[in-house]
Amino acid sequence: MFAYILRRLSAMVVILLGSSFIIYNLAAVSGDPLEGLRTSSDPTAKAQMHALIRDLQLDVPPPLRYFGWLRGILGVFIGQPDFGMTRDAQSVVNAVALAIPTTIRLVVGATVIAIILGITIGIVTALRQYSRFDYAMTFVAFLLFSLPIFWVAVLLKQYLAIGFNNFLAEPQLTAPWVIGLSVFSGLFWASVIGGDRKKVLTLFGLAAVATAGILVLLGALDWFRNPGLGPIVLLGASVGIAFAVTQLSTGVSNRAALKSALAMAALGLVTYYPVQWVFDQPHHLLNLFLMVLFIVGAAIGFGFFFAKIDRASVIRTAAISGILMGALVLVDRFMQTWSPYTQTDAINYRPIPTVGQASDLLEAGNFWFTSLDTLLHMFLPTIALTLISFAGYIRYSRGSMLEVLNQDYIRTARAKGLTERTVIMRHAFRNTLIPLTTLVVVDFAGVIGGAIITEKVFGWVGMGTLFNQAINTFDLNLLMGVFVVTASMAVMANLVADLVYSALDPRIRVGK
Repeated sequence: MFAYILRRLSAMVVILLGSSFIIYNLAAVSGDPLEGLRTSSDPTAKAQMHALIRDLQLDVPPPLRYFGWLRGILGVFIGQPDFGMTRDAQSVVNAVALAIPTTIRLVVGATVIAIILGITIGIVTALRQYSRFDYAMTFVAFLLFSLPIFWVAVLLKQYLAIGFNNFLAEPQLTAPWVIGLSVFSGLFWASVIGGDRKKVLTLFGLAAVATAGILVLLGALDWFRNPGLGPIVLLGASVGIAFAVTQLSTGVSNRAALKSALAMAALGLVTYYPVQWVFDQPHHLLNLFLMVLFIVGAAIGFGFFFAKIDRASVIRTAAISGILMGALVLVDRFMQTWSPYTQTDAINYRPIPTVGQASDLLEAGNFWFTSLDTLLHMFLPTIALTLISFAGYIRYSRGSMLEVLNQDYIRTARAKGLTERTVIMRHAFRNTLIPLTTLVVVDFAGVIGGAIITEKVFGWVGMGTLFNQAINTFDLNLLMGVFVVTASMAVMANLVADLVYSALDPRIRVGK
């Protein structure tokens, strides 16, 4: 394994050197940084040209200039990397260092959500092949996959930002909205659960009536202005999470796992108000980290208490349940912050932004205000990127799961009397992930490359914006700085994919 990794890393170095040499020289001969100054009537244009030639070494042939640039790049091994200067006399290293966190914040969330939703829905459609839900999700996947991102972004700005902000001024759902949302909820749950015609109609009616009742109740309680979950709602949601996670992890027949997950729900109810006190204390990030450690420790304790054998699966079930329950508590805290946040002068009751990365007028110092502001600025870009990208995961995961379900070992597992949950989760699901690994890893590598159109539409300055700026201004140093980061991520992604293959499939031995 170690020798294999060394061989791959050596090949990656050769690939990076060769590709960077080609890109550098092609970019150098394809544009003229002095073009604007040559036709300028500014009396200082000639002096500016001489200064630019000196600073960018334009009098040196591109192949020789590449090796000078490469010498600065190799300084990374001694802790002194030199990516050169941009045309604005700014350090390329500083520009890239400022853009990478912005891009990660913008794209990682959308990528993770797209992967989780896409794979989940794709597997469900494969298990419900040729059902109403399968046909509906296939239509939605192809529709979203064909939509241009800039058009989706504009629609989101109009309806989820401007329209929703106008709704918050007088948050009352009209009858058409209640009926429309209720019908959609009924169709969704009826198609997901499925069954014969009588069962589908019954599910549709129950879901529609329940949704309508919840919407009317929320409107009567003025919930949209002052949202929150509270301990009772959190307890009910936590019990649902406990059953769902246990069913997927071990099956509800595993009483030790179910009791551990339900104990995590009870612990969440008991610690609800102490946790609210912890949220108000300083060092918020440290407190959140300590809370995660507490959840994991509690899961281990419940696992040892309720299980005598197979404790690993019980602890895993309790830990996953606890983390999801903790996420709900965090969401509840942000909901409590919503009303005072919208009342600040910086927000003025229009909390959903259409452009920018943060509200410049919002006073710093309040952790929950600034965190909620950051999340709201990510809201529209994340939805736009998720809608476009998760459609592909639906199709890939559906096809992969259908292929696995037709394998002989799946029929053998069913013939041996294994439960359907065991067949799907322990045999089919793991092998379904093997062909998806490359897609997932490469997508994560592409995260650093940024989203040029999305960043432009929503006014973010990330790696995509830097790349676009470098192309438009013939800024070779900036272009190569972005290229080095993105290319390095791409080649590392291929190595990670191979290592993940060996983890998912024991038959693959990358060291051989």
